[in-house]
This record gives sequence, C-alpha cells and structure tokens, in this order.
Amino acid sequence: MSAIAIIPARGGSKRIPRKNLKLFHGEPMIARSIRLALDSGLFERVIVSTDDEEIAALARARGAQVPFMRPAALADDFTGTAAVIAHALEASQQAGYVFEHACCLSATAPLLQVRFLRQGLELLEAHAEKSFAFSVCEFGFPVQRALTLGQDGALTPLYPEHRQTRSQDLPRAFQDAGQFYWGRSAAWLRGDVLFSEKSLPVILPRHLVQDIDTDEDWRRAEYLYSALLAGGELQP
Repeated sequence: MSAIAIIPARGGSKRIPRKNLKLFHGEPMIARSIRLALDSGLFERVIVSTDDEEIAALARARGAQVPFMRPAALADDFTGTAAVIAHALEASQQAGYVFEHACCLSATAPLLQVRFLRQGLELLEAHAEKSFAFSVCEFGFPVQRALTLGQDGALTPLYPEHRQTRSQDLPRAFQDAGQFYWGRSAAWLRGDVLFSEKSLPVILPRHLVQDIDTDEDWRRAEYLYSALLAGGELQP
C-alpha cells in the first residue's frame, strides 16, 4: 500500500476570510489536519495544495510539503475538488512520486478522527472494484419530508408525493460529511465520478460532523469540539 494525503487550501475563502489560517481553539485550522495526517501513519507523503504563500509557509512549518503552488486557474470559486487532486497527483508523478491511493483531506475538519480515516482506506482496499470511499453521515430527518419557500414566502413540500408518507417508511438518506475522500490515484486521474456507485460510505455519527462554511458553522464546531474533548471522544 502506498498513499498520499492532499490537503486543498486556497487563500481566497469568501464566507469566512482566511478560514484555513484562522485560529481554532488556539491553533490555525489547517494545522490540525496536517498534524492528524502526519500522526496517522497512513501516508508516505502529506502535501498541501495552495495558491497562498502564507498558507504554504505555515504548512511547511507544521511538517507538510508544498512542492508546488497551485495555479490561479485551479484556485477560483468554481474549480471542483477532483480537478485539484488530479493536478496534485500529476505534479507528484512528474516529480517521481507514484501512489496507489490518494486521500483528499479537508483543511477544515477539526472533528476528524484517525479511526475513520483508517476505516476508509481499509474499505477501499477490500473492494477492488470501487474507486472511492469517503465520509458521510445520515440526515437527522427524512429528506423526502423537506419543506421549501414559494415565491410568496409560503411553505410548500419539496417532495409533495411524500406529504403523507410515514417517516419510518422512507429510505435512509446520507450527506457528504466533508472530512475526507479516499480514492485510487488512477480513479482521480481519469475523472471517475465521486458521488456515484463507484463510491463506498464511511458512516460517521452525526455529532462528529460539522461542515464549516459560515460563522455559525464555526461556532457550532467549536462547541462540539469542546464537548467532545470533555467527554473523551476526541483527542486535542
């Protein structure tokens, strides 16, 4: 087994400015992901893909490698994660580094635990026909019973056909937990679709998941982190 961790971290975060460098419980957010990847023992190489010199300097100081600066064309608001990972793998191969597996590790996943990261790799290794394994969690309420706002501001069911369906009769639904995405390097490079039948789920408890896109998300993540530390479910 050979694996590389790739942490995407562009400098132009809009909703939370400089999110990757912002202090989370006294430590720059991206530093937590770097430390977890290095301490996990799962990776031969941990690199950060960034277009930002300050992020690059911090990443190097914390033990990650920044062998290239991400081109501007891959650092805008529209470039998908898969393109960033493929670029990093291509750059690594050109430098003589070839890996069987590549893990896209979020720079903003302070609740991530090594046990789930390891589970993702083991799951992918056990299913040679699959391309990816990534973190998900179950929705807390059936998505088929979701409501939306009409043009007049009134509530309407998003799925009217399930207006009267009992919750227990609806299939379970899962959301992307946004913590990590294991993939075969060949799958990343040929552009396999991540959200498809080619992927396997690493199902996380909902209380260990918090996406961080807004200030409210950030506060909630801090509350969860403190509670999990106090309860012994998370290591500092």
